[in-house]
Amino acid sequence: MIKDIKGKSPKIADTAFVSEAAYVVGDVEIGEHSSVWPGAVIRADFGKITIGHNTSIEDNSVIHSAGDLAIGNNNVIGHGAVVHCRRVGSNVLIGNNATILDGAEIADYCIIGAGCLIPPDTKIPERSVVIGVPGHVKRQITREQQEELSLGAASYTDLAQSYKKKGL
Repeated sequence: MIKDIKGKSPKIADTAFVSEAAYVVGDVEIGEHSSVWPGAVIRADFGKITIGHNTSIEDNSVIHSAGDLAIGNNNVIGHGAVVHCRRVGSNVLIGNNATILDGAEIADYCIIGAGCLIPPDTKIPERSVVIGVPGHVKRQITREQQEELSLGAASYTDLAQSYKKKGL
């Protein structure tokens, strides 16, 4: 379901896939080849939400913020994640059921572990692996992980196009 509110309507790239079972409302921009899967909610009623290209918002994730929120390119936001922050860079994996709170910023090439909680106003540096509650930087990503992050969203891009072609 795609809806407008407060005179703002979502702008969704023609190549993006948004499931008919997702809810996208307000001042949202979704970039080329990105995907929004069933049960996901992207609610931009307090500020603008910008999602780059080749980014996958998986099933039952919630994207919302008290202000503007920018999500970069080539990201995978895992099932049930809550992204309620200021910024998520590019080539980021946010694990299933992770929560990122108000004002937090995630730099490029980061892995946020499943179930992790990033407290308000936390700044996660580039190339970090973050785990725990509250989340803490465990280590830097390896070269292999960096390459995987660059390619990770590509499989969802291909899958989303097959769903789009089937009208799902």
